[in-house]
Amino acid sequence: MKTLRQIGSLAFVLGLFVTLFAGLPWKIIVEDDPVIPWWLRIAIFALLGGILIVLLSVAIEQRKTKPVTQLPLQRESDARVLLLNSDRVPGRETGEILGLVQGHTVFAIWLGKDLSAIIRLILGGELTEYTQMMGQARTTATNRMIAQAASLGADAIINIRYMTTSVVGSAAELLAYGTAVKLSQ
Repeated sequence: MKTLRQIGSLAFVLGLFVTLFAGLPWKIIVEDDPVIPWWLRIAIFALLGGILIVLLSVAIEQRKTKPVTQLPLQRESDARVLLLNSDRVPGRETGEILGLVQGHTVFAIWLGKDLSAIIRLILGGELTEYTQMMGQARTTATNRMIAQAASLGADAIINIRYMTTSVVGSAAELLAYGTAVKLSQ
């Protein structure tokens, strides 16, 4: 179903660009000729057919529920860094505060997935395209934060927080930050 939706999205995008950047100038230049050329007809059918394919695939996919998969949170080399959103590690004393560590990323989805999300907004349901995008962004930002803490020799990152903002269109910025600490033995 995902492949069908991607084909529909690609047909929509190609039809849209051909219609806008070739069809409209052609219409302006040859306004008195009522015959629509074959290439413009194909572009319009691709535009409309792409929307229809995406709409149908999203509607069919909504009937099925599947969990969103995420990337693994940590690499094995950084698995020794504890992650906590509290200000201390239970049962351990903080030996040294190493400072602020952060991971940052900006993610976006392409126009075809954005079209699927817009249609899902109309039909209702989870916007899985954005859920997957934000999950990947969160994992990437967290891994970058862990790598920075590991390079400082941290045992843990405490007070972890996430902040997200919309950059432009369907692009989102995600910042993960916390305090890197060394724990007492």
